[in-house]
Amino acid sequence: MIRNIIFDIGNVLSAFRWEGFLKDKGFSDEMIERIGNASVRTDAWYEFDKGVLTDEAVIELFIKNDPEIADELHKAFDHVEGMVELYPYTMDWINSYKDAGYKIYFLSNFSYKAETQCPKSLSFIPMMDGGILSYKVKMTKPDPKIYELLLSTYGLKAEECVFIDDTLRNVEAAERAGIHGVRFISYAQAAAEVNKLIAAYNE
Repeated sequence: MIRNIIFDIGNVLSAFRWEGFLKDKGFSDEMIERIGNASVRTDAWYEFDKGVLTDEAVIELFIKNDPEIADELHKAFDHVEGMVELYPYTMDWINSYKDAGYKIYFLSNFSYKAETQCPKSLSFIPMMDGGILSYKVKMTKPDPKIYELLLSTYGLKAEECVFIDDTLRNVEAAERAGIHGVRFISYAQAAAEVNKLIAAYNE
């Protein structure tokens, strides 16, 4: 039986709109590409979410990838208000499961910087039964230990959980932990797949 719904946050419940965010700051399309190639599209980006290094140290990693745009990288990421924004369907989606009696959790690669500077993107958290932001536990998905930690912290049985994430490798890691996985492509698609799983296992 499915009893618990676990949500990723970025690009599932809240938009990680880094390109639009950089455009809002006045960067050209060409510069947005360079900034993305030095930061968001590299493994160094995960250091924000892992929470081990200081924000300044993470930005220095970006600068090593493209030293010519050091000033632009600081302008981009010293302040990140507007980088993550709540989707309009989020509250209703969560409430639909809560009203049906399911427990709701979150498991997200998320930085302290984003949590504190984009608080509205996490306004649903008080509605939830618990969850993990990666920076608080110093590990990120798809590390198997973060899934195990969520399950053990809240006393959840893997086979009673559905996990929704937009990144395939994170979904696959959840499935290896025994959790039912749904890869998020769109709200309508993911909601339909979750409901299909519920129907199959909760007959």
